[in-house]
Amino acid sequence: MQSQHSVPHRATRKSPMSVAIGSFLVFAASQVGTPGPANMALMATGARFGLRRAVPFLAGVIAGKQFIIWPMGFGLLALGTRQPWIFETLKWVSAAYICYLAWRVTRLRLGTPEAEGAPAPGFAAGLIVHPLNPKAWAMITAGFTSFTAPGTPALQATLTIALCLLACQIVLQPIWAWGGSAMAARVAGTAVEPILMYVLAGLTLASVLYVLFGGGPA
Repeated sequence: MQSQHSVPHRATRKSPMSVAIGSFLVFAASQVGTPGPANMALMATGARFGLRRAVPFLAGVIAGKQFIIWPMGFGLLALGTRQPWIFETLKWVSAAYICYLAWRVTRLRLGTPEAEGAPAPGFAAGLIVHPLNPKAWAMITAGFTSFTAPGTPALQATLTIALCLLACQIVLQPIWAWGGSAMAARVAGTAVEPILMYVLAGLTLASVLYVLFGGGPA
């Protein structure tokens, strides 16, 4: 006997697979906007050459992250899961390169005649920063593994993550180049100048060590 108060059956609609955009944007902003090898390179470039001359390098840094996102979205991440030594080797090679950049920062001096005439790093130099940045690899891996629902089409997931990171970079990373330029205007030629360069180098090294030994994505 059927109940008089039976509830009519409603078809269950499956929610589409997707990326958790809001959560990922918060995560991405916290990573893009905090100290790391790329941001330290931007700050050092801005300090050395000024914001205007740092713009091509800045554009290259922003574009370079796409060289990680798209290959990872279309199979490199899966390959790294099957062959973990690939990412492990890349992580240490990248860390060595960033340490070399940190050493270069300690040798920079601001507001010198040589800086005025020296060529600033350009777009091509900026392109390689993120592909050799362990923080960028960890951040993008987290985007695909922690904020993307299983079964999401590769194009949808990759395009979403690419646009979210691009938006965060366009807003936040010029601040680092501007900050370097602003600091240089205050400390160039003073006793604080070498201290500033060592601090920038130290922050760069600290960000790499955190990626290598801290166990987090930052």
